[in-house]
Amino acid sequence: MSKLSVSLKIYLGLILALAVSNAIQIYLPSYTSLMPGAAELPAPVQVIALINAGIAIFVYGGLGLLGLKLAGKLGFAGIWEPGVNNRQRFLTPAVIGAALGVFLIIADIIFSQFNGIGRFQHPAFPASIFASLSAGIGEEILFRLFFIPLWVWLISSLILRGKGRSPVFWIISVVSALAFALGHLPAVMVLYGYKTVAEISPVLMFEIILLNGIISIFAAYYLRKYGFLAAAGIHFWTDIVWHVIWGIF
Repeated sequence: MSKLSVSLKIYLGLILALAVSNAIQIYLPSYTSLMPGAAELPAPVQVIALINAGIAIFVYGGLGLLGLKLAGKLGFAGIWEPGVNNRQRFLTPAVIGAALGVFLIIADIIFSQFNGIGRFQHPAFPASIFASLSAGIGEEILFRLFFIPLWVWLISSLILRGKGRSPVFWIISVVSALAFALGHLPAVMVLYGYKTVAEISPVLMFEIILLNGIISIFAAYYLRKYGFLAAAGIHFWTDIVWHVIWGIF
C-alpha cells in the first residue's frame, strides 16, 4: 500500500471522526449549556447536527486536503511519513500535550486572580471529550494544516522564489498562533458577557494569547517535522488535561 493511500485513508478517517464529533455535540446539553440562550436553537437539532457534520466534511476536509498538498510541496512531513516512528508521531505529542495541559492549569490558577473573570469555564463531561476531539482535528486543520502551508508557500515559493523558507515558516507560525488565540475571543465574549473587545482586560487578553499561542507554536513545529497526526495529538492531549480533567474540578 503506497504512502499516499495510507495517508489519505487516515486523513479521511480523521475527517469522519470530526464530522461525527461535531454532530454529537449538538445533542449534549452539557456542551451547549455554556452558551446563553443555547437552548433556543434556530433549527431542529437533527438539522444542525447534519450541518455541522457537512461543514466538517466539505469545508474542513477540503481546506485540509489543500493544506496537505502544499505541505508536501514545502517538504513538511506527511500524515504517515515513513521516516517518522510512532514514538514521534503519537507518544511524544501525547507527553508534550499533557505537559502543556498542566501548564495551562497552573497559568489559569495564577491569572484567575487578576483577569477579572476567575478560572475559565469548560464544557461539562462528557461533552468536553468531544470538544477536545473536534478542536484537536478541526482547529489544527484550519490554523495549522491549511493556514501555515498556504502562506509559507505563497510567500517563500511565489514571492521569495524559494528563499528564506525557514524564517518565513516561523513568522507564519507566530501569525497562526495569534490568529488561533484571537479566534477564541467571540466565545469568551459570549461566555462572560462582553459587548466589545475593548471591555476585555489587558491581563485576560494576554492570558488568552499566551495559553493558545504556546499550543500553536508546538503544534506548528510538530506539523512540519512529524506530520499532522503529531500536531493534532499535541492539541488533543492538551485539551484532555485542560478541558476534561481540569474541567471536572
